[in-house]
Amino acid sequence: MGGSIEELTSVNALPGISLVSEAVCQQVVGRPEAFSAVESVFAAMASGAAYNFPVVREAIGHADALYGFKSGFDRAGMVLGVKSGGYWPGNVHKNLTNHQSTVILFDPDTGQLRSLVGGNYLTAVRTAAASAVSIAHLARKDARVLGMVGAGHQSTFQLRAALEQRNFEKVVAWNPHPEYLSRLAAVCEELGVPFEAVEQEQLGAEADVIITITSAFEPLLMKDWIKPGTHIACMGTDTKGKQEVDPELLAVASVFTDEVAQSISIGEAQHAVASGLLSEADITPIGEVINGTHPGRRDDLEITLFDGTGVGLQDLAVASAAVELAQAKGLAGQVSL
Repeated sequence: MGGSIEELTSVNALPGISLVSEAVCQQVVGRPEAFSAVESVFAAMASGAAYNFPVVREAIGHADALYGFKSGFDRAGMVLGVKSGGYWPGNVHKNLTNHQSTVILFDPDTGQLRSLVGGNYLTAVRTAAASAVSIAHLARKDARVLGMVGAGHQSTFQLRAALEQRNFEKVVAWNPHPEYLSRLAAVCEELGVPFEAVEQEQLGAEADVIITITSAFEPLLMKDWIKPGTHIACMGTDTKGKQEVDPELLAVASVFTDEVAQSISIGEAQHAVASGLLSEADITPIGEVINGTHPGRRDDLEITLFDGTGVGLQDLAVASAAVELAQAKGLAGQVSL
């Protein structure tokens, strides 16, 4: 009956577990690595080679925090894991990032714990990579003015990633708290791109590409403010009730997303779908554009909108890249359980 304790310990012993800290993630995962990882996993999702598990997200009744889990399995990349974390609004007063998360990766062949990876920086860089992928595949080639709605922690990541996708000649921006726009202005000054703080209606009139990255629960951009040919990446709506743009805008736009199921339930499309302006069948996974099974933008007058809800597979993809790069550079820690 059974073996000795020593034998059981030997059989079930975990291999070394790699630890990749926030600081190491920032060293090894840049915008190109994040872009490649996110683009690849979107393609895998669209082909059926990767899928997300149901999201768990709850208000915990303490510190006004939202806490949850995003998980999935990418058979193409052989990545299995979960991101655990959430949003603590009071952290801003503690000199901490409001979004806090950790990614846990497992060996898909054995189920054994493989890696623990800091998730705060990776969350910001993967979210920026998602909007950048949408710009690369959907924005007009001659887009010259970038509009930014929002100036929080993730906005500078979004701005830097977006500026690499087209030859933008100007950035216009609006934020409900104008004093935070200096963050974006500083990035533009560093990169030599003219910057102007404007009102929302002017932003819509000028911008060829618009990124919304806020925690709003009401529309910040109205349909009539958006000119033909604009590409919009809505990156802030990831919870039931959140909203950044007019639902009527989605009714006139060609809508793309990371995952349709999340788009209609917790993404920007939730409001247009609920009001009957948009159906699930009207929304296209951006992976189909990447894979070449959907043409994407059809002409220069079409308004395209990417509903970036944020899926667990994005987190797992960039975390897996972080582990591989950290190990290759000898920067990953190692522990055993």
